[in-house]
Amino acid sequence: MRCRCLLRHNGVVTDRLPPGTFVVVSGPPASGKTTLSRAIAPVLGLPLIAKDTIKQALMTVLPVPDVAASRVVGRASVAALLAVAAESSGGAVLDSVWHRSYALEELRRLPGQVVEVFCRCDRVLAAERYALRAGSRDAGHFDASRGTEELWNDEVARPVAGGWRVIEVDTAHPVDGEALVGLIRAAAGLGLPS
Repeated sequence: MRCRCLLRHNGVVTDRLPPGTFVVVSGPPASGKTTLSRAIAPVLGLPLIAKDTIKQALMTVLPVPDVAASRVVGRASVAALLAVAAESSGGAVLDSVWHRSYALEELRRLPGQVVEVFCRCDRVLAAERYALRAGSRDAGHFDASRGTEELWNDEVARPVAGGWRVIEVDTAHPVDGEALVGLIRAAAGLGLPS
C-alpha cells in the first residue's frame, strides 16, 4: 500500500510561497516522500526536483554493476539535485532520502528559506512498501541487496532539522494534502489559506 495524498484544488495556484522557498521532503526509503512531493509541488506552484529521477537518468549513461556503484551514483544524484536547486531562485520541492550528517550543511547553503516535510511511517510498513517496489525499479538501484541498517538508521529515521521549520506527516495513512499545504504556507510566513 502506497502513501496517498488527498488534494482537492481547481488547478489554480494561489498564495504562492515567497521566492526562494525550498520544501525539503525527507524520510526513510519507502516512507511516501515521492508520492507526497508529486502531490504538493503543483499546488505550491514549485518545480519538483527528485533524486530518484536524476539517478534514473544517470543510470542510463553510467554503468552501475554493484551496490557500491549504485551508492556513488545516488550520492552524485543528490549533488546534482542540490546544484540545480541552488540555481533556482524561485525555490522548489526537493525529494530525497536526506542523510543528516551531510545534508544539514548542504541544505543550509541553499539560497533561500527551507521548510522540511518529514515523512514518518512505521518501520514495518516502510519495509513492506520497499519490498513491493523492489521489482519495479531499475536493477541499478539494487533494492533487493540493501540491508535494513542501510535503509533504516539514525541518519534518515529523524528529520534533518537544521533550524528551519519541520512539519512531520504520518504517511501510514492518507495525508490531508490541503492541510499540509496550509502548514507549509504558514511555515513559509504566508499564514493559513482562507
